[in-house]
Amino acid sequence: MSKVFFTSDTHFGHANIIKYSGRPFKDADHMNEELIKSWNNMISEEDEVYHLGDVSLTTPEKTQEILKRLNGKIYLIKGNHEKSVMMKSYNRDRFTWIKDLEEVQIEGQKIVLCHYSMRVWNKSHHGTWMLYGHSHGHLEGEVWGRSMDVGVDAAFKLFGEYRPFSLQEVTNILSKREFKGVDHHMEK
Repeated sequence: MSKVFFTSDTHFGHANIIKYSGRPFKDADHMNEELIKSWNNMISEEDEVYHLGDVSLTTPEKTQEILKRLNGKIYLIKGNHEKSVMMKSYNRDRFTWIKDLEEVQIEGQKIVLCHYSMRVWNKSHHGTWMLYGHSHGHLEGEVWGRSMDVGVDAAFKLFGEYRPFSLQEVTNILSKREFKGVDHHMEK
């Protein structure tokens, strides 16, 4: 039986993200190998992965090499750094679909997927989740309702590993968060 995972901001090949986010890797190649290993340790070929943007900041050719090594059926929500994915069809073809924002239903749970965090989203007052990336774990101290950063830096802060989140992990975290109304939806 396949499983579902969420991730964001892998930044494969991006040497400066090591400095900007304080990742403990000696260089981009070392980071790439560790991220690929962590990904494939969790994810089988049959599993589904929703990547919420900023896959890679390297050449399209290097991006292709990395994408070929990743397990799973991958869906992409575009981030602000997708040039190496978008400029070559062989990289775009690795993804089942590529969108700017998507609303999905997984195991009965409605989820809004976007690279960027939102304070309000469709049906948030009815228990819909909002999963995002971009902030590299820096917004998790200021959680907003049933929303969550699923990026690899947020995973490191929680689990000590740069890796995807499983659906069960997201469920466990968001089940403890309360809805926050900001408009006429103040009450559930």
